[in-house]
Amino acid sequence: MTAAAKHGFTVNLSILFGELPLLERPAAAAAAGFTAAELWWPFGAEHNPSRAELDALRRAFTHAGVRLTGLNLLDDLSEGARGTVSLPSERDRYRANVPVAAELAASLGATALNALYGNRVEGVDPAEQDALALEHLVLAARAAYGVGAVLLIEALNEAESPDYPLVSAAAAVEVVDRVNAATGLGNARFLCDLYHLARNGEDPAAVIDTYADRIGHVQIADIPGRNEPGTGELDFEDLFARLTAAGYTGVIGLEYRPSTGVSADSFGWLPRELRTAAR
Repeated sequence: MTAAAKHGFTVNLSILFGELPLLERPAAAAAAGFTAAELWWPFGAEHNPSRAELDALRRAFTHAGVRLTGLNLLDDLSEGARGTVSLPSERDRYRANVPVAAELAASLGATALNALYGNRVEGVDPAEQDALALEHLVLAARAAYGVGAVLLIEALNEAESPDYPLVSAAAAVEVVDRVNAATGLGNARFLCDLYHLARNGEDPAAVIDTYADRIGHVQIADIPGRNEPGTGELDFEDLFARLTAAGYTGVIGLEYRPSTGVSADSFGWLPRELRTAAR
């Protein structure tokens, strides 16, 4: 892919190399030629892991020579949740998690925190959830700013996340704009996940063209199977070229499931010399 040569890549170790224990994944990524990785919140439902757990994760990255580029705030994905930002029941845990996540991210060089919005809760007024989400996103944006990071807000796809309210680029960007207006910091950004957009029936190319000035990070997987590029319908050569033309200079996160179940075998589409995060 000639257009890929214009971009750096980071591998999501919460979905790739998932066949290995978490602490072995950074070394596996390095062996495959990657110099950077990103993570969903890696401690499950534990919002405030022990110092020993945090230090073990840091050692795994530093010993492998892999930089962490992005980290999710408490998301509870292991329990089927889609973030905790808007959930009244998670208020205390979320607020306690923000400084922990920000400090962990900063210690490994990450410049992005991803705050998944959270599912709608039966019996709770959506307006109440949205007000809480704004309060919590402002808190997270300030914490991210304090460590030199952006705060990412992501649209998911309705088929896989039917209770998640941000299922379009426009909906996510609207929240981005509200957070920036509230903080005045300008560090809330749109996480442009091309897989989720396409699964929602949006045109990823049009989203790139429309919201280029709001994009803070890009993630990819092919559709419909959420596997590596070349296994589905998306024209990544065109999409990478569009990102370049739109002025996007950040890394692209590989957030796909390997089609064969073996992560190391899923990178044939990306020449080894292009797997570094630096371009």
